[in-house]
Amino acid sequence: MPPRDNPSARQVRLGTELRKLRERAGKTAREAAGLLAVDQARISHYESGRIGISEERVRRLATFYSCHDEALLEALCVIAREHRGKGWWDTYRGVLAPGFLNIAELEHHATYLRYLQPVTFPGVFQTEDYARAMFGSVLPKLPSDELEARVEHRLKRRVILERETPPKLEAVVHEAALRMRAGGRKVAREQLEHLLEVSEWPFVTLRVIPFAHEDFVEATQTALYAGGLVPQLDTVQLDTPIGGRYLDAEADLERYQALLDFARRVSLEPQESREFIHNIAKQL
Repeated sequence: MPPRDNPSARQVRLGTELRKLRERAGKTAREAAGLLAVDQARISHYESGRIGISEERVRRLATFYSCHDEALLEALCVIAREHRGKGWWDTYRGVLAPGFLNIAELEHHATYLRYLQPVTFPGVFQTEDYARAMFGSVLPKLPSDELEARVEHRLKRRVILERETPPKLEAVVHEAALRMRAGGRKVAREQLEHLLEVSEWPFVTLRVIPFAHEDFVEATQTALYAGGLVPQLDTVQLDTPIGGRYLDAEADLERYQALLDFARRVSLEPQESREFIHNIAKQL
């Protein structure tokens, strides 16, 4: 099987964790290749996510690397057992850019999700008209078929909310997002009403940072913190002008946990946030 040209962010993460284990053990790629009786290039492909690796080989490498963290090993084996093409997002491969597939896959596998949103709302909370207004503002203007594919994909991300046991979601949004009239007054009002509805769901916590709050919060960039099966597999996803960026270094995870914790502390309580949103919706 030839190497993948575009491995998913999750496949890359498996490779990254294998490389971390190897480097922590002080082993070279050549030594790992010798263990598995493969060439060194194949180890490089494993560690870049460009070639899938079997669970059996993950376990052999973990033993060779003296990995005693059984929870981490089991979580890595879960990823190794996954087969590309089985997720609903895979139907959009070749239709939408890989970043759309990666965020859907990240949310699907997360044990919990924390969003920090400065001027928009989490994709899983967006209405169809609001999402269409968002994508309709992209420059240069999107072809109609891609616009519809993006809207359809965004709405399908809601499936994580429809599970028997959905992940816990916490979203901190800024008042700026609530004041934006994307798509006009009617669309903006319906979006706020939908936000109020989902905020009542038992697994959702929604908080608002009002303009009047005097402590500055670095909330100029959308951030998503996705909890993994084990803390070592937590991931931060950032929206950038050139696409999603994924962070997994321990220092980055700690930094964004601290940022989200601070945003939670300076935001309104959930009931206050609902009242705040309700008042803004009445003004539309």
